[in-house]
Amino acid sequence: MHRFHVHPDDGVRLAAMRQIQPTIMVIGFIGAGKTSVGRLVARALGREFVDTDQMIERAARMTISELFQREGELSFRRREMAAIDRAISVPGRVIAVGGGAVLSAENRTALKQAGLLVYLRATPETLAGRLTGVTDRPLLNNTADRAGRIRDLLVARGPIYETAGDVAIDTDRSDIEQVAVEVMEWYRRRVGAMAGR
Repeated sequence: MHRFHVHPDDGVRLAAMRQIQPTIMVIGFIGAGKTSVGRLVARALGREFVDTDQMIERAARMTISELFQREGELSFRRREMAAIDRAISVPGRVIAVGGGAVLSAENRTALKQAGLLVYLRATPETLAGRLTGVTDRPLLNNTADRAGRIRDLLVARGPIYETAGDVAIDTDRSDIEQVAVEVMEWYRRRVGAMAGR
């Protein structure tokens, strides 16, 4: 009778397959669709979804606009760093990260170590269109030329988003469902490649 011989590496390989899949962090400018896409991806993959901006608002019991007004941007960025640390402390989540979070090298390092970063890319015109009537974004208030302000911010932030992201997905001509599908397809390919399949 033939007997199976269990190779010592088999247990290790099975344990690796059972491991929690890498965390997915969605980055990009305000209006790129980070929260909407992140929520869809999390639901489809059966993961927990968290949004660092929402975590900050809940903890502070204030909106981000109120935080900026009362405490200033520096204090908000400190709160953001703490929220990111809390968000990434549980592996396997899908996390939407505030638009300015990746400007901090410290945050970028923490996020990179925690998993995979997906940059949702959009043109200033697309972003301005999506943000029409939105009044709770401190960096975009008090300007008549919103598209111009977004363009200026993207000139500074775009290269950082590009280098921080493990992938960039264009969202200009896609709805959130299409973008979520693209994110999941990329993620599955990437995790498959990491597993050596």
